[in-house]
Amino acid sequence: MGKISLLRNETMEEPRPVAMLLGAERRTRVRFFLCFWLFILSAIAFLDRTNVSVAALQIDHEFGLGNQHLGWIFSAFLIGYAGFQLPAGVLAVRFGPRRVLTIGVLLWGLATALTALLPTGISDALVLLILVRFALGIGESVICPASNQFVSRWVPQNELGIVNGLILAGVGVGSGLTPPLLTWIIVEQGWRAAFWFSAIIGVMASAVWWVFARDTPGEHPGVSRAERMEIRQGLAFRSSDSPAASPGKSHKISWGPILSRADLGLLMIGYFCFGYIAWVFFSWFFLYLAQARGFDLKASAYYTMLPFICMTIFSLVGGALSDHLTRKCSLRVGRCMLASGSLLFTALFLIFGSRAQNPQLAAVLLAVGAGSLYLSQSSFWSVSVDIAGRSSGVFASLVNMSGQIGGAITASLTPWLAQRFNWRMPFTVAAALALIGALSWLIVHPERALDA
Repeated sequence: MGKISLLRNETMEEPRPVAMLLGAERRTRVRFFLCFWLFILSAIAFLDRTNVSVAALQIDHEFGLGNQHLGWIFSAFLIGYAGFQLPAGVLAVRFGPRRVLTIGVLLWGLATALTALLPTGISDALVLLILVRFALGIGESVICPASNQFVSRWVPQNELGIVNGLILAGVGVGSGLTPPLLTWIIVEQGWRAAFWFSAIIGVMASAVWWVFARDTPGEHPGVSRAERMEIRQGLAFRSSDSPAASPGKSHKISWGPILSRADLGLLMIGYFCFGYIAWVFFSWFFLYLAQARGFDLKASAYYTMLPFICMTIFSLVGGALSDHLTRKCSLRVGRCMLASGSLLFTALFLIFGSRAQNPQLAAVLLAVGAGSLYLSQSSFWSVSVDIAGRSSGVFASLVNMSGQIGGAITASLTPWLAQRFNWRMPFTVAAALALIGALSWLIVHPERALDA
């Protein structure tokens, strides 16, 4: 009996030293710093992609382009961005988000600098601007697939909503700071100085990412054992977190299961609609306020901030709400019902805002519509991890590609619709697409994971 009791006590006491060790160990939250830096990179990406909208009047005046040619320049970025989404996703899976993001940021910084170097009076300005913006799109194509691949390896499933909300809030911050900040630089130093500023901060941010980021928690010397266990136990799929395993060998892409998912097509439709609507604001809202609503340059810059402030706030709220509803209800409610409802409200605000007689009221209502759109943003990226797990970088790249195709279409179609009909028509078309996006979410199933 004594031996049995002794063995039983030893068995009961065995886990205690491990638990005490983990409890006493320095607890780290490295993943939150790295996700915050993805927020910074996301903000810089949108600063670089929307700076041409703010500088459009000066670029148009210097090179004699016109709205239709400006639309081609906006679309060139999105064609490059969309066309390289799948290669970017494959690269992120095979070579890891650390290297891929660092190289991508350096490339888009170079493209931004080349824009500033275009000489005044050059005869082929339109062609060169299209080529440079196309190159910028190639560089920036890595930001979303690589970020999503990073999140899939570093973030527990119960934190996916808020983390994606934080990263994607960089869209609103970068786009929101762009109008007043670059307008001030343009007024003081000219539009080229604004592009030099955008290029330099991108290079600086990429250096920080290279120094501090790692592809997996197991490779990071600053991650405690407790944080590593917390991450591993909470991932949406089982992960081999060995630092010795290379990204290319430890993460095989599940091409067949990915391409056979009906959810993929539905999410691509939904994100096409999302991208179309978002790029009405990214490409044309500044000029819409100036040309259709009669705002002067400074007023346009400040009122153009409103949609992006709303995007930032609603992106964070949407991420937190997604996690809360997922815990309290289900993945379907937390991801799909939230996204569907937000797109429905987006349609309503776009209709009422575009038809408001008061210019200030119109700007506010349309800004809230942009915010409502971004309530759904976290869901698109979280559900990519929920469904695709270790192959989420590729899955997300396909979804994101469709969104950028939508953006490329609106960049060129919006001025045509405004000229052929009036400025209400672009927002009416965007509202109709918001309704289609809302319906597509109703038959997505994030609870049926590929790696389950």
